[in-house]
Amino acid sequence: MQTMQISDLSKYHQLLSDLFQWPSSAAEWDRYRLTKEQVSHYREYGYVSNIRLLDEWQIEKLNDELSQIADPAHPGNNLFYQFASNESTDVNTVLFHALGAWRITEGFHDILWNPAFVMAASQLLGDKAVRFWHDQLFCKPALHGGVVAWHQDYSYWTRTAPLQHLTCWVGLDDATTENGCLYYVPYSQHWGLLDKPELAGDMEGLMDYLTEEQKKQFKPVPIELKKGYASFHHPLMVHGSYANKSEKSRRAFVLNVFADGTVSNSNDELLPTTPGIPKGQKMEGQFYPLLFDPRESKK
Repeated sequence: MQTMQISDLSKYHQLLSDLFQWPSSAAEWDRYRLTKEQVSHYREYGYVSNIRLLDEWQIEKLNDELSQIADPAHPGNNLFYQFASNESTDVNTVLFHALGAWRITEGFHDILWNPAFVMAASQLLGDKAVRFWHDQLFCKPALHGGVVAWHQDYSYWTRTAPLQHLTCWVGLDDATTENGCLYYVPYSQHWGLLDKPELAGDMEGLMDYLTEEQKKQFKPVPIELKKGYASFHHPLMVHGSYANKSEKSRRAFVLNVFADGTVSNSNDELLPTTPGIPKGQKMEGQFYPLLFDPRESKK
């Protein structure tokens, strides 16, 4: 591959392509709002799923970009916060996992400003302004895709506070029980913060940290989704996904956000290769852009 200079797209905090159109009126924003029933489902169970975020042509563009940046020789590879061609601890399986795609390609940059995403995120955060935390790519190849062990997202994020975060998982392939779809444990968002297991290690590692009562309540439900559809979940929701032994790949991206006003809870590095933010100071700046202020949707 020819050496070429890749611009760091984290410097740009607005849409760069024609992948989405930013609404210009309250009426245009209204078409993206979740229903009261969807918000209520999230409040009770800790998640809401089957939210359409992408059309077929948008999925194709993102999958094309993904195929390029999954190559470790891609000239933008140094912009990833983390990059693992295989994070699985099982030598017989593969789990591609990377953070920071938004810095490298226009498509993965612009999905942060997808109106359907930011509106839903704001509603689920209590109608607050939404600020970006970080993205993730999770890809399980056909036949030997690895697991993502049971975990809570916030157990990896305690370097930010208070707990007012949200995760959005979006399939770039149809996600089924056969190819390793996401599973949620309803009501587990009420269990408090648990110790964190190795993300791509033993699927059942979290069980060592559960009480007997929690083990009785541990009843995972599969979240099968058509590609382009999303699920949103609470930062304390216990979730994971099993291996992909099917003949179909399972590609997905994840967008992690928090309510504006979240602060750094550490003097250490918050994201690899980026400048730290002193403990107690607001999370903002180049790497934590404001994505949406709900006041904008009422003009």
